[in-house]
Amino acid sequence: MAEVQIKEQSNGKKTQNKKPIRVDMTPMVDLGFLLITFFMFTTNFSKPNAINFSNPPRNTGEPTEINYKNSITFILGKEGKVFYYQADKKDLNDNSLKQVSFDKAQVAKTIETAKANAPKKENFTVIVKPADDSEYKTVIDMLDELALTKSERYGIAEMNGKEKELYQNKVQ
Repeated sequence: MAEVQIKEQSNGKKTQNKKPIRVDMTPMVDLGFLLITFFMFTTNFSKPNAINFSNPPRNTGEPTEINYKNSITFILGKEGKVFYYQADKKDLNDNSLKQVSFDKAQVAKTIETAKANAPKKENFTVIVKPADDSEYKTVIDMLDELALTKSERYGIAEMNGKEKELYQNKVQ
């Protein structure tokens, strides 16, 4: 382990040389690797958090028409702003696009209210449309809200021209 070198002088006396103390670090290195190995085998590694997306059913040949009374559309904007509407596309105007936030579960309450008022609750669909300047965090927060409200039917789509125009008017 540690050794002290003793040097004999020419007159026959043994003296202790104070400088050349040498500590053998080999056992410490071995112990370090053993500890690292032990902690690697006994540590629980965190599992990655993933959102489960389900694929839509195979096309049966019949086009699926989504009634606006049976759906709600969310537009995700910049800086975490969220807008929604529940109207026919031809009836869209500035008054139909309303702002809501993730605070105090407002998005969840909006989804639950729209689902409760839907004529066919089993076919209720949530449509999420992120804007070009929306943040990734906002999309993930929206998907979390869909999971919390147990919304099984949802889709992510692009905004059309009228929606982009209304969104730009609301943001400015």
